[in-house]
Amino acid sequence: MSKSSQFALLRQRRFAPFFWTQFFGAFNDNVFKTALLTILTYEALSWTTMDVNVLNNLIPGLFILPFVVFSATAGQLADKFEKSRLARYVKVLEIVIMSVAAVGWMTHTLWLLVLAVVGMGVHSTIFGPVKYAYLPQQLRANELVGGNGIIEMGTFVGILLGEVLGAVLVVHKPWGIELVAGGTVAIAVLGWLFSRGIPLTPAAEPGLKINWNPITETVRNLGFSSKNRPVFLAMLANSWFWFYGAIILAQFPLYAKNYLHGDHSVFVLLLTVFSLGVGAGSLLCERLSGHKVEIGLVPFGAIGLSIFGLDLFLASLSYTNTSAVDMGSFIHQHGSWRILFDCVMIGLFGGLYIVPLFAVIQTRCDRQHLSRTIAGMNIMNALFMVVAALVALTLLSFGFTIPQIFLVTAILNAIVAIYIFTVVPEYLVRFVAWILIHTIHRVTTINRDRIPDEGAAVLVCNHVSYVDAIVIMAASPRPIRFVMDHRIFKVPVLAWLFKTAKAIPIASAKENPELMERAFDQIAAALADGDLVCIFPEGKLTSTGEMNEFRGGIKKIVDRTPVPVIPMALRGLWGSMWTRSAGNPFHRSFKRGPLSALQLAVGEPVAPEQATPEYLQQQVQLLRGEWQ
Repeated sequence: MSKSSQFALLRQRRFAPFFWTQFFGAFNDNVFKTALLTILTYEALSWTTMDVNVLNNLIPGLFILPFVVFSATAGQLADKFEKSRLARYVKVLEIVIMSVAAVGWMTHTLWLLVLAVVGMGVHSTIFGPVKYAYLPQQLRANELVGGNGIIEMGTFVGILLGEVLGAVLVVHKPWGIELVAGGTVAIAVLGWLFSRGIPLTPAAEPGLKINWNPITETVRNLGFSSKNRPVFLAMLANSWFWFYGAIILAQFPLYAKNYLHGDHSVFVLLLTVFSLGVGAGSLLCERLSGHKVEIGLVPFGAIGLSIFGLDLFLASLSYTNTSAVDMGSFIHQHGSWRILFDCVMIGLFGGLYIVPLFAVIQTRCDRQHLSRTIAGMNIMNALFMVVAALVALTLLSFGFTIPQIFLVTAILNAIVAIYIFTVVPEYLVRFVAWILIHTIHRVTTINRDRIPDEGAAVLVCNHVSYVDAIVIMAASPRPIRFVMDHRIFKVPVLAWLFKTAKAIPIASAKENPELMERAFDQIAAALADGDLVCIFPEGKLTSTGEMNEFRGGIKKIVDRTPVPVIPMALRGLWGSMWTRSAGNPFHRSFKRGPLSALQLAVGEPVAPEQATPEYLQQQVQLLRGEWQ
């Protein structure tokens, strides 16, 4: 499996033109929106008599309103038509919208600018399903997390640069308005030029008959997505992030002005550090996940969002400056670095949270329905963001301060995270596995691509330690049903974890023949459903470091359900604190300490007719090799 840097994709035609097309789209959106919000925040009286608080929450809401109305149609278009052509049409639409906005800027006509906000929302609505459905068609499985990370990094860097440029240009005297009007049209043209280089990307379902009724199609779309529970709950978790981010970002203009007593450059600084954090978190995902879809990062991201959201509230209370400051003066104020650090970390953990969720949706969704699934997610995102704007306006109307809104959002995030990870415990199980593997050992997986991305298979491995299952689980791109001794399955506290992971308890025929037969029935049912099942054919932990004889259960499994068998070997765990020694449970326990090297070697699939205990033991022994 290739593990070249994700940045190598930026040199390839299948990725680079598409990346720059979406980058300049996000960039232009934010040059325009931020310029409008900045001018309304700092020079509102020359443009409107409306309340600035209302406008700062209303304009983002209007931008995402088209996602609610048109996403269902956009998803159908992306599944029905070739994607590179659709991307070019979207870029032409952007040029038209920015031309309308230019007239609004030059004539100080607020309603034209608001119309353009809605228009750019339509532009993003149409492009969204194309954006995320394009990637699995052009990238290999081991490139998908890295590709998503670069796309998210590019999106938020585009947002960052757009916000900075929009905020700086619009207040530039005397040509700020003219620069924004002309610049946004020029950026739209540049995006269109890059879109012409996107390679042909065939339609997923060219024969699709489009339902132009957005209401019935939205209901049908969400109904279809809800049948795939892991995908639907990933969509909900994704939408929650946009709720969280929408509330936080919508407060930044007035937070910078009224609480930090800063000019527009302080507002720009907050946006900058937040966006850099999201970009950094997105890029870290590939490294932290080991080039695979690692949903264990999602709880990690959720925890960080709550911790640093809470600390942003506390940091705001400790900020005591009351005099007007610019960016240079702000960073010398007591407490300013803590506020900036919190903004960076909220962004970073947001990146760790969002990228794996996109990859889950892309890899576990029906490919023919992927664009419509993304469209359904965009509808949910839009609804969550509209609700976020309404919640923020409601809290403000009840007298909540902006720091208090940060606190409420952090608490809500913790509640939602607990709910999601209770309903979908796979995230929490993978998080526990990821934490243990990245804190106790340095783990390398050899030939992980031999673990099938889809379809049923039985994994067999030598049994070295109490954490073997966790190591294998962390290495696999898919959930695994582990077969384990019924006594271990009932261990207090851990029993919940085993049940959550859908482990299958088993006993020997002598000890409990009914439980043994029930276990084989569950294994057959899991394989029939296309799951991965892992067994340790030795039936017990080694007490010497050498392999015990493989028992005959594996033969019974594949005779009943003929599926490929994947031999695997753990190297390096023997002698760690997790192993057992004969006669002395503490003997050798700490020979291999924290962060010691560990390998999981994966062998070639074995056909079911060859999968005898003797042959499989031989294959595992060869994989096990010599560990130095």
